Amino acid sequence: MTAEATALIVAAGSGRRLGSDGPKALIELAGRPLFEWSLEACRKAARVGPVVIAVPPGREPDFDGPARVLVAGGTTRARSVAAGLGAVETAVVVVHDAARPLVTPGLIDASVAALDNSPDLDAVIVAGPVTDTVKQVGPDGRIEATLDRDRLRAAQTPQVARTAALRLAMEHGDLDRATDDAALIEADGGSVGVVDGPPGNIKVTVPSDLALAERLLGG
Repeated sequence: MTAEATALIVAAGSGRRLGSDGPKALIELAGRPLFEWSLEACRKAARVGPVVIAVPPGREPDFDGPARVLVAGGTTRARSVAAGLGAVETAVVVVHDAARPLVTPGLIDASVAALDNSPDLDAVIVAGPVTDTVKQVGPDGRIEATLDRDRLRAAQTPQVARTAALRLAMEHGDLDRATDDAALIEADGGSVGVVDGPPGNIKVTVPSDLALAERLLGG
């Protein structure tokens, strides 16, 4: 199968909530920097070719290595993605957060295939079911509504997009407030589909997440 997508790994975030004064992506997980787990999964994915990593400005030497292109990230996640898109030459891009180190090559390939099989969509994201009861709360602190959790999904990464659609959404969107790529495409009038995300595709944000990820990796 011919590789058809570029992977864009977002690795420019800080590690403050993990108790580190350096980049989150360089924090050690099971003997390796956090970002290397995502990098390995992207390299093993059959439908991914080039890999671009958005890194903290000035820290490029810490991420250097073979078969990757490094770009300086921005002040927000969306600005880091926008910077990385400048190095993407394929029609499809797989955006993945380095903070989700348990992503698998199979999940990446399934996401690319889902977009490939849906020409009416501009993007496909991985998202998991919401298991808690979710309340909508007003500015006065009172509950306004109880939402139907059967229709809710918690967004994860990878998020696979047609590169041209994501670039246009970035040009039109608020890059200081956007928390994921799909939201920008939606706001620009695009259509986004969903691939079911496994519960193990966790995001490392606080120290307990790091400990859980290490257990899941068998470390």
